[in-house]
Amino acid sequence: MGIKGLQGFVARVCPDACRTVDLREMAEKHRIDHPDFPPVIVVDAMSCVRYWYTPESWVCGGQWREYLAILEDFIKAFMAAGIELVFYFDGVVEEKKRDEWIKRRLQNNKDIAKIFQFVKIHRKQPGRGMFVVPSALPTFTRFALKSLGQKTVCTLQEADFEVAAYGLQHNCIGILGQDSDYLIYNTCPYFSIEKLRLDRLVTVMYSREDLCRALGLSLTYLPLFACLLGNDVVPESLLEGFWHKCLVTSPHKNNSYNRRTNILLAVANYISKVPCSYSSLKHLEEMLPLGSDKTLLYRGVESYLLPGQQSPWIPPNVTNCQMFSLQQQSAMCQDKEIFQLAKEQHIQSENYTIFTILSNGEIECSNSLEDECDTEIPGQALIYRPARQHIYSVLLEPGKDGAYPLVKEWFVYFGNPLQQPELIQPVQPSIPG
Repeated sequence: MGIKGLQGFVARVCPDACRTVDLREMAEKHRIDHPDFPPVIVVDAMSCVRYWYTPESWVCGGQWREYLAILEDFIKAFMAAGIELVFYFDGVVEEKKRDEWIKRRLQNNKDIAKIFQFVKIHRKQPGRGMFVVPSALPTFTRFALKSLGQKTVCTLQEADFEVAAYGLQHNCIGILGQDSDYLIYNTCPYFSIEKLRLDRLVTVMYSREDLCRALGLSLTYLPLFACLLGNDVVPESLLEGFWHKCLVTSPHKNNSYNRRTNILLAVANYISKVPCSYSSLKHLEEMLPLGSDKTLLYRGVESYLLPGQQSPWIPPNVTNCQMFSLQQQSAMCQDKEIFQLAKEQHIQSENYTIFTILSNGEIECSNSLEDECDTEIPGQALIYRPARQHIYSVLLEPGKDGAYPLVKEWFVYFGNPLQQPELIQPVQPSIPG
């Protein structure tokens, strides 16, 4: 989900790190350098949905043919340059990122309430400034891209990790998306979807090397830098005291910059003097108010290590346990053949949520465009719950006592504070035979 303020910092403070590139030229160079490998761009599809979905009338959803045509034009532009695309979609919400997911969903509820307020007052469609992605659009997009013959992958863990890993392992031209975490991973180049000019296949490439030069750091420091600014593993709330210490001692403080920019420069200055070792990381962990979880910084740095990579911040005998951690959970589905089939179909985007139910009995549904002030109509999460209960009973087997395992639902609807999952009982459908 990225590091707050880093993308804007790169654009404002280190413009040398923002290079305009011609993707056709990059593809041609790739063909010369790697004649046995076609040029491939791996696409972080969740970052691109806002770029693709442009209809003026978006509150009512729909616009399917128009959207399909936009996707088709997007694919054709890259095909004409001989560039293959691989589209990645988020397939799970990892437990370590659940708190951030909840925070964003509750914020989305407030944004959606403003949309309905605007419609009631002005009796018209709000502008793009209030845009919220229509419900289930990412799910429909997966199937749309598959229908257009594209390779789509649904992840078994956080999408940015799998995108970065794929880009590195398959020697891709680059990653197309909008997530500052791609500046931190040591992977292939990172291209901006927001800056993409499809007619000319020109966009901005963000350079890790130039960012490091501006910060006075080596590439090895970027994962630690990201963690000490706050990310999905290390909460910002634990870092205020550390930031204050860095700001007091920073020679780079500039009154023309906002506070966040000065924090980024101060943190970079501080860690540039820290020896690159595991003992230094442990010392930093002792400085921070991490509460009972003293390994938070360690886990944060480790989360940026792609398969086959090592880091001086992490002992060399420790293997990266993050790769496909979801596979190691004890599955609720005891039939290995069915479980394996569900997993394969999940990765290939041929079904949705079935694998997560079979693997750990958990399911989530993000915000819908629903008016929380309209108390006559319950939220769609509640309307369709009886149908889901029947589906759970088909997917899951009862235990020896005849009782089904409960399913944990994280469904966003008005009145649900999302403090914990709702435990839902599967119900057998009353169909004879």
